[in-house]
Amino acid sequence: MEYATVTTSIDARGVATVAMNRPEKHNAFDDAVIAELREAFDELPGREDVRVVVLASEGRSFSAGADLGWMKRMAEYDYQHNLQDARLLAGMLEALYTLPQPTIARVQGAAYGGAVGLVSCCDMAVATERAGFSLSEVKIGLIPATISPYVIRAIGERASRRYFTTAERFDAAEAHRLGLVSEVVAEGALDDAVDTLVTALLQNGPMAVRMAKGLVGDMAGREITAELVEDTCERIARIRVSEEGQAGLGAFLEKRKPGWVVE
Repeated sequence: MEYATVTTSIDARGVATVAMNRPEKHNAFDDAVIAELREAFDELPGREDVRVVVLASEGRSFSAGADLGWMKRMAEYDYQHNLQDARLLAGMLEALYTLPQPTIARVQGAAYGGAVGLVSCCDMAVATERAGFSLSEVKIGLIPATISPYVIRAIGERASRRYFTTAERFDAAEAHRLGLVSEVVAEGALDDAVDTLVTALLQNGPMAVRMAKGLVGDMAGREITAELVEDTCERIARIRVSEEGQAGLGAFLEKRKPGWVVE
């Protein structure tokens, strides 16, 4: 499927690439781009043939954040219109964050403002050495509100206090130190690095990968109680007796590759 500013392609391996396609605007997003991203993300959860999602963009910049024209329109909105506009952005971010498939951000250049939120919503991210990041909202008297739950989870409270308030630009090495990106590579090695992660994911049981991702979301930050421990026991028991679990255990015991492995 193809939209004006967002494209989605799905290859034979089951890898969906959702790409922002406004290189002339440094992939800055406005209400139209947000709506197209949301629609793209909403179509993926029910696709059993989609095993991995890559979030990418065209051109030298990953995304410059909010589009200038959009910001001008928002400045003229009243409170209710701004609230509705913020809810659309928040909904798009939540749709990305809650995708059942593992998600990889491919960051080839600048990622500013809301774009840091997009990267934070992905499960892993690979950036080039020239990638730069900034939570720049306070420079224009705003705050990174809708992206804050995801950014804080990605880089932690301490770093968020600094970068939310200073609006400093930081490089890919610092983003890696903070945990915002998983790996930093030379510009020419970006696609290979992303494909290495994709290849690793495609060796694993599709249902198990989705359930493992959900496990992190369900267990993170919770107190370890008897109920939580019982929940984990029930989960492993269910997947052991599932069709995929039985196939995987059988392949392991027979020293052969299971049928879901993509070479």
